[in-house]
Amino acid sequence: MPRWWADQVAILARELARQPDLPSTLEAIVGHACRAIEGAQFAAITVKAANGIAYRTVASSDDVPMQVDEIQYDTGQGPCLDALATNMTCRSDDIATDRRWPEFGPAAHDLTGVTSMLSHPLFLEEDDTLGALNLYAKKPNAFDEHSAGALTVLATHSAIAMARAAAHEQSQHLQLALASNRTIGIAIGILMNKHLITQGQAFDALRVSSQHSHRKLIDIATDVVETGELILPIKATSDGSGSGPNDGRPTTD
Repeated sequence: MPRWWADQVAILARELARQPDLPSTLEAIVGHACRAIEGAQFAAITVKAANGIAYRTVASSDDVPMQVDEIQYDTGQGPCLDALATNMTCRSDDIATDRRWPEFGPAAHDLTGVTSMLSHPLFLEEDDTLGALNLYAKKPNAFDEHSAGALTVLATHSAIAMARAAAHEQSQHLQLALASNRTIGIAIGILMNKHLITQGQAFDALRVSSQHSHRKLIDIATDVVETGELILPIKATSDGSGSGPNDGRPTTD
């Protein structure tokens, strides 16, 4: 590996390690791709949607890749989709005349001026593809074998960073969910002990207060934990219905 490219890989590794979350990691990847790979004017990352069928662009260095990608998704054709389908790098020196994509290529070129594309799958294992990293340029023959090799290295580091950022984000969400559940559980215990009601009745009281005050359940529970009180805007029954003002106590009749 040339020294200059080894330096680029080191810069990328440090840059990705500094990112606080998944969105910023994705933005760092496309930004670095444009700077590091010769010929790349634009870059974007495509992933499969939750349904496993549709696609979406989750990061883009410019509006141009977004426009190109939309045409790929609409026509079901293009280098990005081929890279995702085959788990192999896909290159086109002139999408306007490339016979592999007769609908996509001319339409994308006419709209955006993009001529060259280079796409590489993002995966940790061949059966665990995270998405595709795509490069775009308005001049023909913008990418060569050296570009493809550089993109392979970049895509490998990017996939690792994406997986790590996603796992960290998931862990944070889980921690927040656990904290919320603990708070709600404590609030239910306080109401049960104070008003001699069942667990279900205590939860219903929290739920009704949340519904009628248009506040999140966790916020209502936090108030109960901090104050020991639950003020209901209407008289609530255990099935969540209401029939008028009360004195501030959860009712269970």
